[in-house]
Amino acid sequence: MAGHSKFKNIMHRKSAQDAKRSKLFTRLIRELTVAARAGLPDPEQNPRLRSAVAAAKAANMGGETIERAIRRGSGAEDGEQYDEIRYEGYGPGGVAIIAEALTENRNRTAAEVRAAFAKHGGNLGETNSVSFMFDRVGAVRYPGGSASGEAMFEAALEAGAADVESAEDGHEVLCAPEDFNEVREALETRFGAPETAELAWRPSSTVEVDEAGAEKLFRLLEALEESDDVQSVAANFSVADDIMARLTS
Repeated sequence: MAGHSKFKNIMHRKSAQDAKRSKLFTRLIRELTVAARAGLPDPEQNPRLRSAVAAAKAANMGGETIERAIRRGSGAEDGEQYDEIRYEGYGPGGVAIIAEALTENRNRTAAEVRAAFAKHGGNLGETNSVSFMFDRVGAVRYPGGSASGEAMFEAALEAGAADVESAEDGHEVLCAPEDFNEVREALETRFGAPETAELAWRPSSTVEVDEAGAEKLFRLLEALEESDDVQSVAANFSVADDIMARLTS
């Protein structure tokens, strides 16, 4: 089993807890602020902001909170301004890891990420040290009951997507980054708002990790995910189904 998506599912279940929900809102607010700063504060004319608003609404964030974050990003309201930083390195077993962050304090975030790698058997590298092992893609996910696999495939094909991965728990539509907003909007018109929609790093190949290595790796990935500054984490590992079942039970 490819471990990256399974690990994300674990984190999504944990995000139902109050503490995780708070961290999720922090990340969404930061993305709204940065997206508004990077372009026009109007979601209709700013694709990145439109995606950020959709993600915030999917997480049941209130309209006033969304508007306040947009005003802050546009400069109409005082607040923190965030820098986008990408950290790259290796985890236990030679697994490549990318962590993307939005932070108002580069030194604090770098120290936190470096400490997480060092504590859990990893090595933080330079920018572009592992990103060549990943592809940048648009990923739009719908729950399994939203459509049949055939209907989702046909809609994705018509929208210009590159691939669809369907399983009992959901459908994930993949596309080129430049097609992301067009594909997302076409699917939303047909199936409603997606569960998640984001630009993501997908490994071009995976590294098989044994049980001992997976335990250490999961601790590192979770430490990175728990940072308020880290927006997303990608890793190129795979773990046998029986090992994954034991570790996630």
